[in-house]
Amino acid sequence: MPALAALHASGHRVLAVYTQPDRPAGRGQQVATGAVKEFALRSGLPVEQPATLRDPAAVERLAQWKADVMVVVAYGLILPPNVLSIPPMGCINIHASLLPRWRGAAPIHRAVLAGDTQTGITIMQMDAGLDTGPMWLERITPISSHESAGILHDRLAALGAEAILAALERIAAGSIVARPQPAEGATYAAKIRKEEALIDWSQSALQLDRQVRAFNPWPVAETRLHGQQLRIWEATAIDTATAATPGSVVATNGSGIAVATGAGLLQLTRVQLAGRKAVTAAEFLHARQLDGIVLG
Repeated sequence: MPALAALHASGHRVLAVYTQPDRPAGRGQQVATGAVKEFALRSGLPVEQPATLRDPAAVERLAQWKADVMVVVAYGLILPPNVLSIPPMGCINIHASLLPRWRGAAPIHRAVLAGDTQTGITIMQMDAGLDTGPMWLERITPISSHESAGILHDRLAALGAEAILAALERIAAGSIVARPQPAEGATYAAKIRKEEALIDWSQSALQLDRQVRAFNPWPVAETRLHGQQLRIWEATAIDTATAATPGSVVATNGSGIAVATGAGLLQLTRVQLAGRKAVTAAEFLHARQLDGIVLG
């Protein structure tokens, strides 16, 4: 959405906004309107929501806009070759990684999960491959050791908005040339599966800390407490050796709930029981005695 807002506020003319069809969301499964569509409607921009871009009618409709370039941001649908070739300047993607690292659907989550110390935005010319096209421009940013995927996403969205404006200006002026991606260092950022959120306490506290941050705000890391789902929104790795069984709660205080792992302790600081709201560990402990409990 920041990229759309930046393009609309600039001197570029946004002919139409393409976004996926409205879908049921939340507990009530009511049809929800996405933020991109809401912004477009508020701004008086035409909105198109085809279920697929492989339908000849949808492709014909897209061509009728006669756009010079298509800017693509996490669209979620495959753009076939006949669509990529419609605009004279092609399709330009705002990708949330430093390509060729983390091609694919979940580059932000995978970067945090892998413990990457930096990431960024790549403005890329789209081709028929999966994030394999030549690169116009990059913006690099560090990943904080305490940063969740959600916070990093928002930072990268703002960075991407700035980068796409700079890239379009330089492309139009002929002052930059697209560079092929390096042959070495390609990795694949597979789509996040909900089952990946389940905590394995035999892993190290450092890895579990990354898991908690990578899966916040979705799907949210989780374990079991007395057979109930316990979601872990925030936690901190503590480099303290322990002989306790992984998953054992070894200490509780106002700072958090310290749980033994395969190496070190993971201090839970914000948690949520199924059907309840997320609370701080101190609030969670008001009505519960967890010392000695084994999670998982």
